[in-house]
Amino acid sequence: MPKRTVKSLYYITHINNLPSILQYGILSHRQVEERKIPFTPIYNPEIVANREQRLTPDGKSLWDYANVYFQPRNPMLYKVVSETDKNNVVVVAVTPQILDTKGAFISLGNAASSLSPLLDVKSGLQNISGEYWQIINSDWWKTEDGTKRKIMAECLIPNAIPPAEIHSVYAASSAVADRVRSLLSEFHRPVSVIVEPHMFFQPRRHGAITDKLSWVDGDMFFSQMQTLTISVNTVGVMGKGLASRAKYQFPDMYVVYQDVCRSKKLAMGRPYLYKREASLDEDLADEPSSLPNLNANKWFLLFPTKEHWKEGSDPKGIETGLQWLLQNYKSEGIQSIALPALGCGLGGLDWKDMGPLMCRYLSQMDVRASIYLPQEQQIAPEFLTRAFLLGK
Repeated sequence: MPKRTVKSLYYITHINNLPSILQYGILSHRQVEERKIPFTPIYNPEIVANREQRLTPDGKSLWDYANVYFQPRNPMLYKVVSETDKNNVVVVAVTPQILDTKGAFISLGNAASSLSPLLDVKSGLQNISGEYWQIINSDWWKTEDGTKRKIMAECLIPNAIPPAEIHSVYAASSAVADRVRSLLSEFHRPVSVIVEPHMFFQPRRHGAITDKLSWVDGDMFFSQMQTLTISVNTVGVMGKGLASRAKYQFPDMYVVYQDVCRSKKLAMGRPYLYKREASLDEDLADEPSSLPNLNANKWFLLFPTKEHWKEGSDPKGIETGLQWLLQNYKSEGIQSIALPALGCGLGGLDWKDMGPLMCRYLSQMDVRASIYLPQEQQIAPEFLTRAFLLGK
C-alpha cells in the first residue's frame, strides 16, 4: 500500500493534555515520565504497564514510542469513551509524513498483543493493504476472527511526534470543539477543529418526536437502547444490509433466527424477541473486563418485513408487526428499543410512508424508542418534523 493512501494517523487523548501536546508534541510514555510532564490519563494503568513489556525489533520497549492509530474509531476509543466522559476525549490527527521517521515501526494490530507483528514501515505498509485495509476502515469488529485486534493497527514513532505534524483535532460535539478552539488560540497554530460524532460512537444528528420517541442519524449497533431491532425475512436468510451485519457480528443470534423460522415462531406480523445474555461492551471494548459497569445484556427483536428475501418489503405486514410490538412490549420486558426505518433500506419502501406509520405506534409506548434513519435515502428536513411524523 503506498503511503499516499494514508491520509492521517490518530492519537486518542484527554482534552486536558492538548496544551502540552501542542507545545511538546505527542510524546512516548518514557519521554513523559523523564521530562515529568503532567498529564490526565485515559488508559487503564494495567494496559499501560503491559505495553512496557513488549519490545520492538530494535530491542526497545513500546514505552519508547509515540503510538498513533490508522483508524481511531476502534475498540480502544470505545473503551475510553465508556470509561471517560466523551466530552473530555479528543482525537489528534497527524500527517502521514511521520511514516518517514527513522526507526519507526508499524504494528499489524494492537501493539501490546504478541499476535501483532512489529514491522519496518515499508513491510508494514505492504501488509496493510487489500483485505487488511478494509478491516482497518470497517465500522465493526469481533474477537473471534482477529478483527478486534487488527483494526487497532498502530504506527510507532521513536520518542516523539513533533507538534508541527499535527493538522487536526476531532471532537464529539460542537461544545467540545469550542473548548478545543479556545485552547488552540493560545498557540497560534493552523490546526483544524472537526466535529465528528460518528467517530466517537455518537449519532451524527438526532431529533425529538415526543418526550420518549426520537429519530436518529447514526449507527444503530452502537445505540444504548436495551433492544435492537433487526429487519428480517421469514425464510431464514440474512444476506444483505443490516441483517448481514448482525449475522456476522452475532452468530448466536443467526442460529436463533434460523430456528424460529423453521419452527414458524417468527412470521409476518409476529416478531420474535431474542433475549441475548451478553453485553455489547464485551464485544466492542478493548480489555472489557476493566470497564467499571458493563452495559446490560442486549436483546434483539427479529422483525419480519417481507416473506422472502427476493421480495420487496410488505407495509401491511410491517404494520401488523408494529401492532404486535405495541401489544406485547411490556409483557416481554422491553425497557427501551432502537429500530431501523422498517422496509426503507433494501426493502424499497419510502420514509415518507413508513416514518409516520412507525411513529403512530411507537409514540403510544411508554418506553424510550429511537428510529434510525435509512442510510440509502436522503430525507428532506420537512419529513423529520413532529408535525409530519405524528400527522399534527
